[in-house]
Amino acid sequence: MPETPIFIIAEAGVNHNGDMDLALKLIDAAAEAGADAVKFQTFKAKEIATEQAGKASYQKETSDAEESQLAMLQKLELKDDAYGDLVEHCKKKNIQFLSTPFDCQSLDMLLELGISTIKVPSGEITNKPYLRYAGSKGVPIILSTGMTTLSEVGNAIQVLVDAGTPRNHVTLLHCNTQYPTPMEDANLRAMNTLARSFPACPVGYSDHTPGISCAVAAATMGATVIEKHFTLDKTMEGPDHAASLDPAELAAMVSGVRDIEKAMGDGTKQPSPSEMDNINVARRFLVASTSISKGESYSESNVVAKRTGKGGISPMRWDEVMGTSADRNYEIGEIIQL
Repeated sequence: MPETPIFIIAEAGVNHNGDMDLALKLIDAAAEAGADAVKFQTFKAKEIATEQAGKASYQKETSDAEESQLAMLQKLELKDDAYGDLVEHCKKKNIQFLSTPFDCQSLDMLLELGISTIKVPSGEITNKPYLRYAGSKGVPIILSTGMTTLSEVGNAIQVLVDAGTPRNHVTLLHCNTQYPTPMEDANLRAMNTLARSFPACPVGYSDHTPGISCAVAAATMGATVIEKHFTLDKTMEGPDHAASLDPAELAAMVSGVRDIEKAMGDGTKQPSPSEMDNINVARRFLVASTSISKGESYSESNVVAKRTGKGGISPMRWDEVMGTSADRNYEIGEIIQL
């Protein structure tokens, strides 16, 4: 296991559909699945989009295609006073509350509620005034890097650093913002590129591919944070439900990531504690192939390598043993001793 376990974020996002009761149930599901945190999205729709802004193609497929982006977002807003209740419910369920602020006003409100980390979404990574404001707050930042070039990531980090956030307090999440992301576009190796290019920044993965395989694979690549959308029902109307995990899949993802953490080990190549007993069972050792008299020389005609179940002299010492004299009598099958 790594010294610091992978931080798993169950992304509820806007899958509450503006319904507080559904939001609370999402917290329950995330906690039951074993996630470290459940994350929502906090925004003022009118601060994000103009009335003319259209929706992404996947949003048109999963919600009213004729509806503007602004109208869609307005239906997905939670009232400001709802977030305090969400925080309290997370405390009861022993899961960390997170939410992505999409504007400076929302960011301040979340900080007042005691949020410990600011999540910057991919869409704001080129929003310099917002980045500067977030970077000035003195709390760790998780920065999603969907739709970016490497230089854009570097520019965003520099804005945060110049505003007062230490570079090692910026966690980068490799991300693709298509919902769902085609497997051929997941590009998990970009995690390695981010790690090499920005060595002071921890690197993780925000996954929008179908299923859990990419999220689990990210655990093998050193992800420090893994984020995945989930919903209570994939068939619900709303932009993100269809591309989200259901509660059972979320639990399977968490379990898979935790299994991989255990399986990665420390990299030392040596017999594991669980296989030590197998050495004596599976390996061959030197035994008498015929009766051997005391003083007789060991040779290919009276010594053979076989499994003994009890250990003995390794055949790798064959040349060392051949030609030496037996110090006692041996019956066929007895383990040779020196």
